[in-house]
Amino acid sequence: MVLAVTMSSFGEPDVLQISEVETPRPGPGEVLVRVRATALNRADLLQRRGLYPPPPGASEILGLEMAGEVAELGEGVTSVSVGDRVCALLPGGGYAQYACVPAGMLMRLPTNLTFAQGAAIPETFLTAYLNLFVLGRLSPRETVLVHAGASGVGTSAIQLIRLAGANSIVTAGTEAKIERCLSLGAQAGWNYHDGSFVDFVQKHTDGHGANIIFDFIGAPYFADNIASLAIDGRLIVIGTMGGTKVDALDLGQLLGRRLQIIGTALRSRSLADKIELTAAFQAFAGDALANGEVVPVVDSVFDWRDVQEAHRYMESNRNTGKIVLNVN
Repeated sequence: MVLAVTMSSFGEPDVLQISEVETPRPGPGEVLVRVRATALNRADLLQRRGLYPPPPGASEILGLEMAGEVAELGEGVTSVSVGDRVCALLPGGGYAQYACVPAGMLMRLPTNLTFAQGAAIPETFLTAYLNLFVLGRLSPRETVLVHAGASGVGTSAIQLIRLAGANSIVTAGTEAKIERCLSLGAQAGWNYHDGSFVDFVQKHTDGHGANIIFDFIGAPYFADNIASLAIDGRLIVIGTMGGTKVDALDLGQLLGRRLQIIGTALRSRSLADKIELTAAFQAFAGDALANGEVVPVVDSVFDWRDVQEAHRYMESNRNTGKIVLNVN
């Protein structure tokens, strides 16, 4: 038996508890990892409330990413060795002392990064890479508007945009968060408490609009997002924190300016897609992570026994970057 964070029911953070669960066993092509750190994601908050069930066959335990040490190899695995430091995206199960991972999903953790930093890599950077390059087809010198720029995905996206030779502008809720985004490579920031961001976008794109918009908010931003897109612009809807129902959509704008609206989710993609995505991301940014040119942004680290407090902190929207749980 091993320890994991479980839920007594769906609800508020106080439903979370540490309990004994069966030790996972690696199947053919899988690796058992001793988890040293995991990280929080908005999906965890939704799953805790019963609003985002795990994919069929995935662990019911929360946690979409982790970093740790290879503890055991399943049949046929030769790409890693016991004791290797790794991190990986998971369909679930990260809030536990041990997790099984397909070997193709593993990323070697550079020696310059801690386990806490490693846990902050997989979900945010793979989400950013997928939406920037696979779906968004980002080209050098294009401009990306990143909403929630100080979030985990936002801080990762800013750095990948810079690495690709493109430009980012951001929205965030405090001047301190905007300053952090600028330090990572964003060209300008807008405090969303100041109202509509349309004029801000037009100013910083010389009136052309943004080529790509990363949106976590959904319905409240929809009209301004459409108004802020350049010709051939791509609106990528990553989340709907503000709501899902849009009052009106003028299809003429989509046709006249050749706009695209793309919905996306990483967790529900096939294992083959995730393995391909992991390899592509490592080829693009692996060296930059190892030499410090790109860094996982960690806001805070909680002991996993304080998981209720960590969830409350995330729900307060005070973090810049990732909230990490040390697993012991």
